[in-house]
Amino acid sequence: MHLEETELISRLKDIQDRIKIAAIKARRDPAEILLLAVSKNQTLAKIDFFHKKGLQFFGENRVQELREKYKERPEYLWHFIGHLQRNKVKYLLRMENCVLIHSLDSWSLAEEINKWAAKQNRVMPVLLEVNVAGDENKFGIEAGEVEDFLVEARNLSNIEIKGLMTIAPYVENPEEVRPVFRELAVIRGKMNEKGYNLKELSMGMSNDFEVAIEEGATIIRIGISLFGEREY
Repeated sequence: MHLEETELISRLKDIQDRIKIAAIKARRDPAEILLLAVSKNQTLAKIDFFHKKGLQFFGENRVQELREKYKERPEYLWHFIGHLQRNKVKYLLRMENCVLIHSLDSWSLAEEINKWAAKQNRVMPVLLEVNVAGDENKFGIEAGEVEDFLVEARNLSNIEIKGLMTIAPYVENPEEVRPVFRELAVIRGKMNEKGYNLKELSMGMSNDFEVAIEEGATIIRIGISLFGEREY
């Protein structure tokens, strides 16, 4: 495990250094950027290792896998980042330390989250997923629907939309997806000018997070670049 720990430390330091460089380039404070460790198909041993090294938040994209890990580590703080089916919402809302859902992508899902949050006597923080690139293979509402969605969501008292999320197309050159990140930041800016308090921009993954940071990301979702190849 010693060699593996050395590699994990190296990976963590590399990502932290790159976050800092990208933030400084954009004249931002690196401390305002959350490194979300995406632990899909990774072992609890690795998750525990990074937790001991100071990472506070872990992201899962399948409800069943999160449920299994949560049973073992209910004290850790978890984000759900995958496509969420309505029939799985109740399981997330029963996890007190599932603290953010990144993938609110439809009105029917918003109503379901609101319903189960009310049953659990909690207000669930969520991010509104926006399909900025118009990719038919990805979920999310269209950019032009954001304001109408936010207006309607004011009627749902048990969810709180904390910001926006997008998944950019995978490309070899991350500069090609800079316009995607920039547009999401522009949408947030316009909404905040109208009184919506959208603090978070969840955008950027292993291959493009530096560009996302330069365009305003507050949460970056890093998996394989941090953990190494998936274990199962």
